[in-house]
Amino acid sequence: MAQSTLWRRINDLEQAGVIKARIALIDPVSTGAKLCVLALVILEDHSEEAVEEFSRMVAAHPEIQECHKISGSADYMLKIRAADVEAYEAFQTRYLLRNPWVRSVQSSFVLKEVKATTEVPL
Repeated sequence: MAQSTLWRRINDLEQAGVIKARIALIDPVSTGAKLCVLALVILEDHSEEAVEEFSRMVAAHPEIQECHKISGSADYMLKIRAADVEAYEAFQTRYLLRNPWVRSVQSSFVLKEVKATTEVPL
């Protein structure tokens, strides 16, 4: 495909909202965020206020890379990056466990990343 054709295609996809942003993928380990944690969160209640306040807390912390509202026994799954277990424990205590809207947090530490991609098949 010619470069001009490719750039037109990219621009068309951006205009259509298919491409949301152009980004650089940074290796978290090289920035000191070696530990990846998947945390299942159960809220104290599901009032509009609780959900909004929890969402604000999530948005305010760059350590939380992803937040997904899920089905099943937990309400949310968070992907959190930290330097080490001690840094995560401090973050969890300060921002999750002491949060009045959070009932419980179950954390799992990623031992090995088998696949991580941002690709979406077109």
